[in-house]
Amino acid sequence: MSQSPGPLPIPPIPPWRPPAGGKPAPAPTSPPAPRRGPELPPPPKVSSYYPGSITYLDLMARNRRQSIVLIGFMVLLFVLVGVVIAGAYFIGQPEILWKSALTGAGVALVVGVLAVVWSYYGGASAILLLSGAKRIEPKDDPVLFNVVDEVRIAAGLPMPKVYLINDTALNAFATGRDPQHAAVAITTGLRATLDRDELQGVMAHEVAHIRHYDIRFSMLMATLAGLIAFVCDGFLRVAWAIFRGAGSSRSKEKGPAIAIAAVVLIIAFVLYLVAPIVGFIIQMTFSREREYLADAGAVELTRNPDGLIRALAKLGQDRDPLVDVANRGTAHLYIVNPLRKMHATGNEASSLFSSHPPLSKRIERLQALTR
Repeated sequence: MSQSPGPLPIPPIPPWRPPAGGKPAPAPTSPPAPRRGPELPPPPKVSSYYPGSITYLDLMARNRRQSIVLIGFMVLLFVLVGVVIAGAYFIGQPEILWKSALTGAGVALVVGVLAVVWSYYGGASAILLLSGAKRIEPKDDPVLFNVVDEVRIAAGLPMPKVYLINDTALNAFATGRDPQHAAVAITTGLRATLDRDELQGVMAHEVAHIRHYDIRFSMLMATLAGLIAFVCDGFLRVAWAIFRGAGSSRSKEKGPAIAIAAVVLIIAFVLYLVAPIVGFIIQMTFSREREYLADAGAVELTRNPDGLIRALAKLGQDRDPLVDVANRGTAHLYIVNPLRKMHATGNEASSLFSSHPPLSKRIERLQALTR
């Protein structure tokens, strides 16, 4: 049996020598290192805003838990206002003070529940009426309906009603009590300004508010905050009338009556200042957080942060406020604050009383998602 030949031997490679009669060739060198430009700041990271272990679904669940807690807190704040008002009227009669305070708590609780029920079922219609929004059909704007349909399918939601606000200002909002009874509205100015990708980003932001149930939270919080301010304002007016009446009295007990009326007036003034401010700060704080989450939700639905980034940049350049159809009670509903004072700053103002975070911060967080 014949054996197969082994591998052929590899001849050795002779060492390199310079050519005879000439200068030695230069030894090969490594290419020069590229010139480095100026150092750039590191891009923002998503982990700098949220812990790395938290997911988008975790944020949605936390959002809903916070909504329940905050609505409950606002109801308790309104009940406390009722207790203080009822107790203040009988401050000179300690034998019935506790009974009056409990009565005030009960009345405030009933009024608060009725206000919440009204807001739940009728708040969206009232907001759309106040904003001057007109409902449109697919034949009126096929592209807009197609875009809304795309993002609501991605969110797994029913088709919301679509409204148009005849105003040159750039803005949009969503409202309703749940995804089955939701609506989105956009101004004619914003509709004409955005291209399709930008329009998709804005509508995805509004659909994200519907998906997160921010629309319900915003309506209920606005109703309770407005109710607290209204009751405190009324109490101050009544307390002032009582104080003036006690001062003009000619009875022998004029001195004690004035003292009691003065105490009631002081309580009313403190309540007038503190209670609405506390409620408003709580409302605005969580409104800002919900804007960030809706921006992230829009990216999750469209997979295209650039569309919303460009749309927000255009919104920041707009200096035309929605003065005809928006007010402080509805400003937090819009994608950017529609009031004149905020538009003058390009929606960059930031304070405890701001309903929206600065646009530059929102854009920065969205840019972090693209890296």
